[in-house]
Amino acid sequence: MSDTQELQETIESRLRAFDPQVELIALERPAPTSLRIRIDHPDGVDLALCERVTNALRDLLEHYSLEVSSPGADRPLTKPEHYRRFIGRRVRVRTREAIGGQRNFTGTLTGAEGDSVELSSDGGAVRIPLAGISRSNLVPEV
Repeated sequence: MSDTQELQETIESRLRAFDPQVELIALERPAPTSLRIRIDHPDGVDLALCERVTNALRDLLEHYSLEVSSPGADRPLTKPEHYRRFIGRRVRVRTREAIGGQRNFTGTLTGAEGDSVELSSDGGAVRIPLAGISRSNLVPEV
């Protein structure tokens, strides 16, 4: 298990203890001593919640600078339940390896079962294994 994965598990566990409804959406390490944490909550994410989460993780400030924020309009999809939750929405998916000659897909999320997701786009339907996704996010609605 990598340091980032171990850190993610630790943060997720601490967030569950702090408030079971706060969900860690994404953890990024833009620099060795910097953490970018995106959270979500059923009631939404505001500055007050970000401050409370930062305070709950205050001891991490000894080793890292923390940036806690909402997932934003282009919310990352990082877990199988995220895909199931957003069926019917437009998404962008980048795969680790080419599928049908391409690695970037944009379309409507039409399915999320088992170990894969399905998108429908102008080029037709494509099934993408979750393990093959390097990055994905919602396409902001205009």
